[in-house]
Amino acid sequence: MIPYIPGATTVGVVYSDGVVLASERRVSYGYFVMSKSARKVFKITDYIGVACAGLVSDMQILAKEASAYANLYSYERDRSISVRATAKLMGNLLFQRRLLPYITQTIVGGIDDEGPSLYVLDLLGSVIPDKYAAVGSGTEIAIGLLEDEYRDGMGLQETKDLVKRSVKAAIARDAASGGSLDLLVIDKDGSKEESVALT
Repeated sequence: MIPYIPGATTVGVVYSDGVVLASERRVSYGYFVMSKSARKVFKITDYIGVACAGLVSDMQILAKEASAYANLYSYERDRSISVRATAKLMGNLLFQRRLLPYITQTIVGGIDDEGPSLYVLDLLGSVIPDKYAAVGSGTEIAIGLLEDEYRDGMGLQETKDLVKRSVKAAIARDAASGGSLDLLVIDKDGSKEESVALT
């Protein structure tokens, strides 16, 4: 086992028309900052994304595998994979590796025929639906803000503001989190990525 599990603050929130996934960019091992520019938010399809905390290599492999299976599903069935099916697929991939697990906590979010939805996955592949979630070493701080201020039917801008404030609060107290913020906004028109400086 590795001596230090990398830290992160990763957040996902369902809003009225879609989902916002976000993560900061710092990669640290113990007290050493390895990188300030690592991506932890990935597109799986045009309407589904994942945001992760943990080992960046494991996140990248898991996201690529899920994307390949999602494309295969669309090719074979001539329709897009649902968010729930993608979360279950990733849960199965994680469970298959349970004896030598991917060191990653994952939030899967997106929009399909049933509307926007969000799922949280742990190292062993548990699939838990929710309206908002935080994973990583900054979870306790971020989830406190989300729990206090989240409400059903929020608009895009107020959701983005809440996500930014929750990650910024975690960064202020969690030394393993930091840097700029990557956002992936998914709605009926597809997905849009943006990067925001947190000052």
